[in-house]
Amino acid sequence: MTLFYPRSFPRLLAVGFTLVALPLMFALVNNAVSVDRLANRSQNAVYRAVQATQSGRRLAQQLTALERTARQMVILDDHSLLDTYAANRRQFEQAAAEFANLPLDAEQKKALEDIVRGEAAAFSALSGAGPKSREAEVAVESFIGLSEQAQALVARSNALIDREVNAMRNTADRAQRITLWQLLALVPVVVFLVIGFSILIARPIRQIDAAIRRLGGGELHVPVAVSGPQDLVHLGDRLEWMRRELLDVEQQKNRFLRQVSHELKTPLTALREGAELLSEEAVGKLTPEQREIAEILRHNSVELQKLIEDLLSFGASQFRKVTVDLGPVDIREVIGRVAEDQQLAIRARNLTLDIAAEDVMIPADSEKLRVVLDNLLSNAVKFSPPGGVIGVAARFDGDALELDVTDQGPGIPREERTRIFDPFYQGSQAGAGPLRGTGIGLSVVKEYVFAHGGSVEVMDSGRGAHLRIRLPLIRAETAAS
Repeated sequence: MTLFYPRSFPRLLAVGFTLVALPLMFALVNNAVSVDRLANRSQNAVYRAVQATQSGRRLAQQLTALERTARQMVILDDHSLLDTYAANRRQFEQAAAEFANLPLDAEQKKALEDIVRGEAAAFSALSGAGPKSREAEVAVESFIGLSEQAQALVARSNALIDREVNAMRNTADRAQRITLWQLLALVPVVVFLVIGFSILIARPIRQIDAAIRRLGGGELHVPVAVSGPQDLVHLGDRLEWMRRELLDVEQQKNRFLRQVSHELKTPLTALREGAELLSEEAVGKLTPEQREIAEILRHNSVELQKLIEDLLSFGASQFRKVTVDLGPVDIREVIGRVAEDQQLAIRARNLTLDIAAEDVMIPADSEKLRVVLDNLLSNAVKFSPPGGVIGVAARFDGDALELDVTDQGPGIPREERTRIFDPFYQGSQAGAGPLRGTGIGLSVVKEYVFAHGGSVEVMDSGRGAHLRIRLPLIRAETAAS
């Protein structure tokens, strides 16, 4: 599946943050609009409540003032108080007009109209008849009913205010529920977007990280492929270019090793054969000094030949996958062959070889297993002090064979154990002998052991070095064949 990526990594980040922020911004804007509507409605409700309360109170006060003036007119029989009543009446009409401008329901409007008509009838009776007339007394008594109607009107306004408050509370609750559901709906959306863009962002980074790790580990045959923004794809292309360059350098190095090794092998073979002829006195009897010199030549030619064979083995293992020709192998017989090959070097350093091998037959490549043991034993001889003891042990351990090679030399420092099997790596300890190793012996050991599906490791030891090889009795499917 091909994924769409922006052209650059910063743009991918910007798109990711924008898409993640959009739902949150939508929720915030929606909540802001809801809160603003609720605030406006609350403000209008409070304003109407204050106006209704003030207008209702003024209306009731003006009715009380009109009633008081009308009673004074009747009790004092003073028709001149009609002017005072008229002045109060104008204030009453103003209060009634203000109250009528409020958003009233039909019952409130009808109640207000009844109050206004009742007051108008009372005023007509007071102004048309004498203060002591029956009509004036009836007009005065009608103010009691008008005051009650005014109080009922104010009470109804308060009830409407209470209903408005309840309606606002319900609106607030509904807005809260809507906000909660929006948040619940946005959480999976945001989580999906965050996970999705995390994958989009992390995927090319993981690919680059894996490619760098492979290059650092020497896995140069795996192409570098990075999918993502164009700048990261370009970085992947540069890593691929680096891989090809490193692979070309590696191939040139291997070709050089093979060519040099082959070129050296022919004259060295002649040198070794000549040294052996001298040692065997094929050209005449030798004096003890001459025999010693001939033996030195033969021994060092053997060492040189072994170094060249190691170079050839390493070059072959790097050029192609190591294959093994499995067959039944007697481990004691292989150990005996290797010990015989190393007998001269062991006697020269006055070493003791302690072999403790069980009678074991394992499926293995006899020649490659001989090379493995020969490298381990030659290292033990090289680093052992004169008069030391070298141990070689072979025993069953579950479904595997364990081969242990120990010596009494300086050992392998803990900080070098992870690198001791790397090609051309030479530890800080110097071995005996005029020839310094190439540093590929243990790398060949590792390649051949891994080809058998086994493992090799450096074990903790109180004195000297201790290397252990584990070979499976039933070869794993993943091993080379």
